[in-house]
Formats: sequence, structure tokens, C-alpha cells
Amino acid sequence: MTPNAAEPKVSGSNPGSQANPKNGLKTPPLADVDTKLASSPDGLTAAEAQKRLTQYGPNAMPDTSMHPFRMALEKFWAPVPWMLEVVIVLELALGKFVEAAIIALLLAFNAALGLFQESRAQATLAALKSRLALSASVKRGGAWKTIPAADLVPGDLVKLSLGAVVAADVKLTGGEVLLDQSMLTGESVPIEADAGVQTFAGALVRRGEAEAEVTATGARTKFGRTAELVRTAHVVSSQQKAVLRVVRNLAAFNGVVIVLLVSYAWYLAMPVTDIIPLVLTAVLASIPVALPATFTLAAALGARSLARHGVLPTRLSAVDEAASIVVLCSDKTGTLTKNALTVTSVRPMPGFDEAHVLALAALASSDGGDDPVDGAIRAAAASKAVSDAPKLVKFSAFDPAKKMSEATATDATGNPQHIVKGAFTVVVGLVKPSPTAAAAAAKELEDKGFRVLAVAVGPATAMKLAGLVALSDPPRQDAAALIEELHGLGVRTVMVTGDAPATAAIVAKAVGLVGDVCPPGPIPEAVRPEQFAVFAGVLPEDKYKLVKAFQKGDHTVGMCGDGANDAPALRQAQLGIAVSTATDVAKSAAGMVLTEPGLAGIVAAVKEGRITFQRILTYTLNSIIKKIVTVLFLIVGLLMTGHAILTPLLMVIVMIAGDFLAMSLTTDNVRPSPLPNSWRIGRLTIAGAVMAIFLLAFCSGVLAVGKFEMELGIDELRTLAFTALVFGSQAIIYAIRQRRHLWGSRPSLWLAVSSVVDISIASTLAAAGVAMTPLPAWMLASAFAAAAAFAIILDFVKLPVFRRLGIA
Repeated sequence: MTPNAAEPKVSGSNPGSQANPKNGLKTPPLADVDTKLASSPDGLTAAEAQKRLTQYGPNAMPDTSMHPFRMALEKFWAPVPWMLEVVIVLELALGKFVEAAIIALLLAFNAALGLFQESRAQATLAALKSRLALSASVKRGGAWKTIPAADLVPGDLVKLSLGAVVAADVKLTGGEVLLDQSMLTGESVPIEADAGVQTFAGALVRRGEAEAEVTATGARTKFGRTAELVRTAHVVSSQQKAVLRVVRNLAAFNGVVIVLLVSYAWYLAMPVTDIIPLVLTAVLASIPVALPATFTLAAALGARSLARHGVLPTRLSAVDEAASIVVLCSDKTGTLTKNALTVTSVRPMPGFDEAHVLALAALASSDGGDDPVDGAIRAAAASKAVSDAPKLVKFSAFDPAKKMSEATATDATGNPQHIVKGAFTVVVGLVKPSPTAAAAAAKELEDKGFRVLAVAVGPATAMKLAGLVALSDPPRQDAAALIEELHGLGVRTVMVTGDAPATAAIVAKAVGLVGDVCPPGPIPEAVRPEQFAVFAGVLPEDKYKLVKAFQKGDHTVGMCGDGANDAPALRQAQLGIAVSTATDVAKSAAGMVLTEPGLAGIVAAVKEGRITFQRILTYTLNSIIKKIVTVLFLIVGLLMTGHAILTPLLMVIVMIAGDFLAMSLTTDNVRPSPLPNSWRIGRLTIAGAVMAIFLLAFCSGVLAVGKFEMELGIDELRTLAFTALVFGSQAIIYAIRQRRHLWGSRPSLWLAVSSVVDISIASTLAAAGVAMTPLPAWMLASAFAAAAAFAIILDFVKLPVFRRLGIA
């Protein structure tokens, strides 16, 4: 890239803290550099370098990856696995090897799905490490040599050359280079740096050569601190919290019920050989075995749908988190704007017009290079071509020392002309007399956040100011509409950028972000999203602090980012979103990666996330109802018959057929919620308990009819209880699948098929007497008809319950 006068120029003349107005990257004060580490002009001696290597350690990030075997073991150390493991032990103790093997397979299935989630942080750290330099040119004992970057120590003198990656945090001591710090800041325009400037590991030298002194290595570099933040950044997903709370509530409730069950069985003087299967059945009844797997399956289906909208989830839990975000921290460049410099305004001076100012500026711009400023000027000039434009004779590229580029041309009459384009203060100094209106125009444009260039033409001794060219990164055409749509969905968008406050405020106004700009300085710990619409001049690492500050206020946060230093914030946010132009580090840290520019993918993610959330919510509510009812039904059966009404084998059949076939709810046709969702497990448990009372009444009623009206024996009653539980569970699914009446939308094909399969399996086993005593077909049909009527009744009961508890 050819630098331009509009590019930031960082100078070492100011010993205090400096900030790049474009990308917000602040260089630490030179006083921060440890003067005791300063080396001689000949560099460190081999002995001194070895001493410092021992003292400070290698210039590398420590390997903190967890052994795969340990990661796998951790998947078996959680509430749901604990309950399944207890059941496996009991089954083995009773000699029930088939049942134990089935439950062990379920345990392994859940663990395998969980392992997928754990690899993301390690992938991010691996991507970070891959961006570091492998070798460095260092001066040791008066001689330049190439050594592994890991052997660098503070105080080393290093050479920064074209194409090299800066291997450690360094302070330039001589020379001048063009530094591309986009992988640190996310901003694509490089900066000019000379003696006294601090730069960081991972920056790329795009032009020039300089010498520098190493100020920090390894984990103490800015890059190392970023890696450490990525490693430690962690927020428990809403899914994890929901599963844990559901399991905790069910375990507490069912634990009490099981104690009562065992106490009554002991009171009845049941043999221990009968009490143990009863306890085992109760424990099996209380485990939401398929709940973690259902969360994963629902998110996977949502992820597949999002891929069609240009959104690639890298962490499945991010699909569910998208339903819950209430604040979106959006980057400016490339998300709200086009990330392409455009000529915004041309202010011609007397005697010139816009077309001729652009034509002159284009002659003093590189043709075919990568410079975004020159490319924008040439594109604007091409759209306003003039017939009498001067003919280019010679072009001189931008000179950082002069802060301008030059061209020699001939006009239509053959007279030579000298053309300059560059920083206003430099170019206006070449013009005599200096036009007074130009300074006011330049200030006006700069106050609007534009990048201003001046163009002058004429003989070298009598040049005239032709005009001013203002450039900016314009807002995307769809940004305002998408922000408004997010607002309608209950998501507040705030801009978080390293750009200057004036520029950020202009873009914010253009895209419809209404609110104040946060004052410069550290991010307040108690800041709230509604306080400010714009956070400008934000250092990349401060984005991490902003996310944590919002989370402390109990907000679910979405974070857009594109640079390596955005990685900690992307990892910390419940929903980290890497934009389409993001670095590989940012993409590996994020939960979602947009493949297309703009916010359209985020809007799609929010809507799809809410659909996924509704599906998971229905399954969770269904699971709570069934687990409460099944355990209580054991007590009712014991009270009514004096025996265990379900055997462990029947409970395993109910668990496998019911829990896993009900996973088809993850494909159901549902409406996305109008506002952000949140897991209110307490309210969900209350709703489940109310619905459970009705299902328990239905099952108990069927059992009572069989016991007292039909005078069935205990074996026939067990079969009847099994079918009542299966048919009643299907009625519950159809009653609660919609927040409105059950006929509000048709069920998905997979849900309908799974219901048919579940009912067919239960009916076939009951009619054929497999694993139970057979019942006549008419009795099974009567139980099914009663369940259908029960579903209609429950559909009317649920509406006031859902409305009262705010389940929507």
C-alpha cells in the first residue's frame, strides 16, 4: 500500500501517551519502558542475553491446552452425568446389564456432544500463536544475526524490515516504517512510525526499515496479554445455566419424593429386593437424560438454517444466545460502514470546479496501487471526467517526510504544471497568498470527521490552492433499516469504535443510533447500555471491559469485532460475532462468523435464535412436567396398589421412547418471540408443576378406573399405567407446543412422525405383552381417546398460566 498524507502519522516527539485517531491504538508513554533494560549500540552480549532469557523466559506464549483425555473426563463430571452414573451402578448391582449398557450409551452420547464445545478457546489460542513471528534479526555483540523469535529478550536491538512480522513489543530507535496493525486494531489503514514509537508483536512491516529495542516479550507483550484474556475469558452460557437449574430443581423435588416413597414402602414392610427396583425406577424417572442432547440438536438445526443467511456459528450455544441478547456492541468499520474510503466532499477554490480539482488530485495519486485514499480519488475523478485535464509526465509517490505526493504534467497549451496533494497544513504552506477561506473549510470538514487533503497546482514558485478533498468511510445503505429492525426486536445497538468521537457521532446519526457519546477515558465499571449510543476512541482491549461492564448489569451481550485484540471481548460476550473481514483470530474466538458485510446476518441470527429458543423451551417444559409426574405417579401407584406401579425396564422404555422421540420438538413450526428471551427457570418450573398436576390427575384417573372399576390385577395395572403415561405425555406435548392454542400452527412432519412412532411402540408392546402383561385393544383405544380429550382441556388451562407467568 502506498501511504498517503491522510494516513495517521505517529511521531516520537511527544513523550506522553499517543493515540492513533483512526484506530484508537494508544502507544504507552516512553517513560514506561524499563530504562534498566536498555542495551548498548552493539546490542546485548551473548552472556547477558542468556541471563535475561533465564530471567524473563522465552518470547512465546505458554502452552495451556488441556489434555484431550482430561477434557473427556470432565464431560462425565456434572449433575446429569452423576445421576446417570448412579443408575448404571445400581443396574449393574441388580444384574441388569442390558439396561446399564443402554444408559451408558446415553451418557457417552451426551459427553461426545459436549466435547465439541470445549475446543473453541484452544483453537483461538492456536490461531493467535500462528500469527507470531518465527524468527527475528537481532544485534548481539555488535553483529546482526537471525535467531528464533522465542530467544528474544527485553533490551535486544532488532531490525524491522519490509514484510517482517514484529516479533515482540518494541520501541523504534531509528528509521521509518509503515506498520500494518490491522490484526491488532481491525482497521485496515497502516500508520507511519519513526523513532520513539512503540509497536507491538504481530504488527506487519509494509514498507521501510527501522531499528528498535525490545521492551516486552512472551506473555508480557500486548499480544501475550490478549492471549491470556482469551484463555481466561469465560461466560457460562444460558444453556448451561438452564440445564443446571432444571436438574437442580428436579433433583431437589424428586429427592424429597423418593425419600417419602422409600419411607412408605418401608412402612408397608416391602422386601428390600422390591424397594431397590422401586428406588431405581424413581431415580430413572427423575433424570432429564436427553435435555443436553436436545439443546445441542436444536442449536445444530438452527445453525444449519443460519448458514443459508450467511452466518456460520462456530459454537452451537451461540444460536440459543442470539435469542437472549438485549444489547449489541457493533463495530463501525465494515459493519455499519462500507470499509471503503469514498470522496465525500470537494471544496474547490476560486477559479476551479469540483471536476478539475478531482482531475488534478488523481494525477498526484498512484495508479493501480493498494492505497485506499488514491483509489477513492481516482474513482471519483473517473466519474467526473474533464476533457481538458493535464497530461501526466511524471509521478512522485507519497513522501512521508514531506507528507505529500507530487506530479508533473502539461496543460492543454503544453505548459508544464506542478501538482501536489497532501496534508492541508503542508500544502497550504506552498501556496502564496494563502486563501483565508481554505482554513475555515478544512476545519469544518475535519470537525465532521472527514479526512481532508489539499490540492495545489502551478509553477513551483507560484502555486495556487485548487481545492480540498474530503474522504470518509460512508455508512452502509442497509445499516439504518437493520438497526431499526433490531430495535423493534428489543435489541439496543451501541457503536464501539476506535475512531475519533466526531467521526463516530456522524456515522451514528446517519444510521439512526440516537444517544450520547461516551466521554473519553476508561470505561466506567457501572456503565449501562442506555447511557450512551457511541463509545468512541475505545482501545481494543477496552472492548473486553465494556462487555464485562454490561454483563455486570445482568445484560446478555452481543459483540461485533474483527481484530486480534477483539478476541477477548468476543470470547467474553454471550454472543461474539466476527464480521466478514475479521482476522482468523477473531473468527476463532467468536461464536458466529458473518460471511457477508453488514448487520443483516445478525438480524437473521436473532430471529433464528428465538425460534430455536422456543423449541428448546417447549422441550424443557415438557421434560419438567414428565419428570415431576412420573415420580409422583409412583407414589400414587404405591398408595393405590401397595406395589411399584412401574418396573425399571418399563421406566427405561418410557425414558428412551419419550425423551428421545420428543427431541423432534427441535424441528417444530413455532413463532419467534417478539422480544429477547431469557431462561426464567423458576417460572418455568412453576408452569411445569401446574401442568404436572393435570397430567398426574389424568394418569391417576386412568389407573383408578382400572383398579376399582375394571378390578385389574397388578400386572395389568402396570401395563395400563405405562400406556396412560405415554399417551398423556403426548397430550402434554401438543398442548404446550404453542404459546397460543394448539391449532395455531400445524406440527412439523418430524414431530407428527415421532408421535405416531411413540404411540405405536407403546400400543404394540402393551397389546403383544412384550416386557409387560398384555391388554385388549379396546382398552388401549379408550386410554388414547381419553388422552386426546385431555389435550384439548389442557390447551385451555395453559393460556392463563402462561400469561400469568410471562411465558411467551
